[in-house]
Amino acid sequence: MAFLDIRPINPGHFLVIPKIHAACLHDLPPESGGRVFEMARVLADALYRSGVKCEGVNFHLADGEVAGQEIYHVHLHVYPRYAGDGVGLRMGPRYGTMPKREELEKLAAAIREAKGQR
Repeated sequence: MAFLDIRPINPGHFLVIPKIHAACLHDLPPESGGRVFEMARVLADALYRSGVKCEGVNFHLADGEVAGQEIYHVHLHVYPRYAGDGVGLRMGPRYGTMPKREELEKLAAAIREAKGQR
């Protein structure tokens, strides 16, 4: 399902949600996740053609409290962007620091291992 956000970042900001309840991404069945993303893709394309001021589109999904999730039902924000809209993404102090190859390989191995545990 999709509906307009009551606190829009820009006019045309909407949410796409699965019909089934899933508090977090790990609760969401893969087929539902695919449908959420496909609906977001179709409606994002419609934003460009709708007459809404839209030069680009952002998708945002917060998963977990520290990521900014406030409503514990998976929801994907889709909002139009345009030059000078004042919206931005602030990165932490480590952003841009290039990790060593060994660190990347260690992280990738840990993630691959955890993926197999589900």
